[in-house]
Amino acid sequence: MPLPIVFAGDPVLRQVARPLPPDELRSPRIQNLIGAMQETMRQAPGVGLAAPQIGESIQLVVIEDRAECPPDLPQARWDELERSHVPFHVLVNPVIISCSPDLAAFYEGCLSVPGYRCVVPRARRVEVSACNEKGDPVRIHGRGWYARIL
Repeated sequence: MPLPIVFAGDPVLRQVARPLPPDELRSPRIQNLIGAMQETMRQAPGVGLAAPQIGESIQLVVIEDRAECPPDLPQARWDELERSHVPFHVLVNPVIISCSPDLAAFYEGCLSVPGYRCVVPRARRVEVSACNEKGDPVRIHGRGWYARIL
């Protein structure tokens, strides 16, 4: 069942989210929350959703950029945005390790600020350290639109 998304102005969005310890991550509550966040992100639709956006002040993010979304985006635009399919995955306690100095500016929006889009410059490449939904450490090198999502 999709969860309600909290909007700009909600105090949870201004808090520093707490790290999620491995034992809590593996709990049925958090594993169920991950599934509900995936459904919420897809239904919104979005390409990323952080737990604070559904009122949970924990360091948990779900990401997915499906090839079929949006259906009317021509391939030339996908190429310009450096956008490609990103399979569903979970990041727990993510930390940005490095960002490239070269930036790309494109329109983007946020599920917690509905109805608004603006041009935002972001690094073309980032490296992120985190854990996956099982608590295993992962290191991600994102580029293009995926770097923007991260």
